[in-house]
Amino acid sequence: MALSKVNFNSMNVTPAASKAIKFNSSNNGLETGDIGGNLVLLSTQTASSSATIDFTSDIDSTYKEYQFHFTDIHPETDNVTFSFQVDTGTNTSYNITCTSTLFRAGHNEDDSGAALQYRANDDQAQGTDFNRICQTVGNDNDQSCTGILHLFDPSSTTFVKHFIATTNGCHEGDITREVFTAGYFNTTTALTRVRFKFDSGDIDSGTIKMYGVS
Repeated sequence: MALSKVNFNSMNVTPAASKAIKFNSSNNGLETGDIGGNLVLLSTQTASSSATIDFTSDIDSTYKEYQFHFTDIHPETDNVTFSFQVDTGTNTSYNITCTSTLFRAGHNEDDSGAALQYRANDDQAQGTDFNRICQTVGNDNDQSCTGILHLFDPSSTTFVKHFIATTNGCHEGDITREVFTAGYFNTTTALTRVRFKFDSGDIDSGTIKMYGVS
């Protein structure tokens, strides 16, 4: 696989007033074809009083990274946590062993408090629970959570399966909470399915889109 590289001596920089940098890819410096990637929409699921949202197809060796974009995920129950787990083959236990980290930033609507915390009670050390990715979401009509989950090379039969998630939710006490979660599923078996749910009650509404990164 070619490595993306930038030769800074071959950059053409426009005048400062334009506040833009133009890269010259006609030389051997910038291999534009290897930078970034395209998102390919594979599936869209919309919740309607749904206990879970499951993606059980299209997760294969086609892509090295899959992204799940969730928007306006509104819970039926107040003060609940949005989470996910994975499984292999046609299994539906959703209990793959995981080691993870979680930290969060929060700020109250009334400016009464703000905090940045590592949450030792919300990570896993070789655990099999669902992984918490957005915490204590409120069920007021205007409250929900949103974010992106990255799942890397789930079809590998050599390496463990890494993930990163960044979310923002409207806390039941009118607090914005940004949650940063990462970890790996400690299996070299290919993953084939992903499940999202709240830890209590249904997903009242919201949309999750699954993309492959080409």
